[in-house]
Amino acid sequence: MLHLYNVILYQPIYNGLIYFYNVIPWHDFGLSIIIITVLLKIILYPLSVKALKSQKALQELEPKLRVIQKQHKDNKQELAKATMELYKKEKVSPFSSCLPLLIQFPFLIALYQAMSNALASKGFEVLYPFVANPGTVSAISFGFLDLSKPNITLAVLACLAQYLQTKMLPAKTPPALGGAGAKDEGQMAMINKQMQYMMPLMTVFIGISLPAGLTMYWFFMTLLTIAQQILIFKKVSAK
Repeated sequence: MLHLYNVILYQPIYNGLIYFYNVIPWHDFGLSIIIITVLLKIILYPLSVKALKSQKALQELEPKLRVIQKQHKDNKQELAKATMELYKKEKVSPFSSCLPLLIQFPFLIALYQAMSNALASKGFEVLYPFVANPGTVSAISFGFLDLSKPNITLAVLACLAQYLQTKMLPAKTPPALGGAGAKDEGQMAMINKQMQYMMPLMTVFIGISLPAGLTMYWFFMTLLTIAQQILIFKKVSAK
C-alpha cells in the first residue's frame, strides 16, 4: 500500500514540483505549487462535478422530503425507509458530496511530504530521468514569502475563501411544516449554520500551524472550487 502511495501520489507530485521549479523563470517554488494545484484540480474535476450535481439535486429534493416528513412524522422507521426510497428513485446519494473532500486528503498528505522534502532539498533520488536535480530549492516565493514557515495572512485568506465556498453550499430551507419533522429540520439547519463557520475557523487554525506552501495550495484550491461551483450550478439550473 505504501509503495502504491509513493508511486501513484508522492513521486508524481514531488517530480511535478521540482520540474516546474526548474523550468519557471526565477525558479519560484510558489508558482510551482500553484501549477500543481491547477493540475490536481483538473484531475479531481470529474469527482467534483458529480459531488456538486449531487448537492444541487439534494436541494431540489427538499420539498419532497418535507412531504415525507409530514406523512411519517410519528414513525421514524417509516420515515427513514421512505427517505431512502426517494433517494433511490431520484438516483441521488446523500453522501456523494463528501467524496471529493475525502479523496483530497491523500493528495494533501502527498503534497505536504513532497513540499517538505523539496524545501529541505531532500528526496532527489526519486526524480524521474527527465527531471533535473536542482541541488537546492529556495523557500522564498515572490521575493518575500517564506513557504517553509506558517503565514497568518495566507491562513486568513484561506479561511475567507473557505467561508465563501461553504456559504454557497447550504440549501435554502423552506418554512417548517410543524411536528417532529420540523424540530429535526431545525436541528439540522442549526448544524449546517455551525458548519458554515466552523470549517473556515478550522482552516485558519490549521493554516497558522502549517508551512505557507501548503496553506497556499489550500487557498488556491478553494478559489478554483468556488469558480467551479458557480459554473456547474449555473449549468445545472439552466437545464
